[in-house]
Parts: sequence; structure tokens; C-alpha cells
Amino acid sequence: MTALLAKKDAIATVAVTDLAKAKAFYENTLGLEPVEGDEGSVQSYRAGSSTLLVYESSYAGTNKATAVTWPVGDDLDAVIRDLKAKGVTFEHYDMPGAKHDGDVHDFGKLRVAWFKDPDGNIFNLGNF
Repeated sequence: MTALLAKKDAIATVAVTDLAKAKAFYENTLGLEPVEGDEGSVQSYRAGSSTLLVYESSYAGTNKATAVTWPVGDDLDAVIRDLKAKGVTFEHYDMPGAKHDGDVHDFGKLRVAWFKDPDGNIFNLGNF
């Protein structure tokens, strides 16, 4: 029965403590467009051909690993510049094999950067 899931889209889900505060970040800072029809303590956003579901939870920000990844290809540096101009701070991690090039973790062909939303959820951008 689970093989049926291979043909279905998945939705990234992110917990936040305050949906109104989160909406300002997701819409104004990240530039995501809300999907119509959501109400109350849940909001969906279109991200390319994917959907990001943001909902209120007392467990917001407790995930210590990457929650959402955006493969931005050759636009990585431009996306980082745009987000920094909007006040986003990028995370710097000590990782085996990684060299730091500003806010980018450089693994050779793979280049990635991490940032957090206001609740501490970890997001990733990559050149893939």
C-alpha cells in the first residue's frame, strides 16, 4: 500500500508559534504567495511547484535539523544577497569537508547555505 505514495506529492510542514508573525516572514521576507482557502492557525504557501504548510504549534522551532530545502541552482548567491538585504542572518556550521565562502558552505561542487525563520526552524538553500 505505501508504494502508492511514490506517485503522490509531499508537502513540507513547518510549525510556528505565531501565525501572524510567521506570515510577515514567509510572505514579505521569503516572498512566498499564500494559497487561498486556508484559515485559522494554518497557512499554505506556493513554493515553485511545491507547497509549504505553516501551522501554529507549541513545538515550533524544536527541530534541530533542516526542515525545508530550496534547490536554487545557479541563483544561490543572488538568493542569499536578496535574503540578507531583507535582514535574514545565515548560519555557519563546522562540517567535515566544508570550507566557508562568506555565508556559503562550500563542499566543492556542492554549495549550500542555512538560515532560520523567526521560530528557529532551519532552512537550506543549495546550488543543486
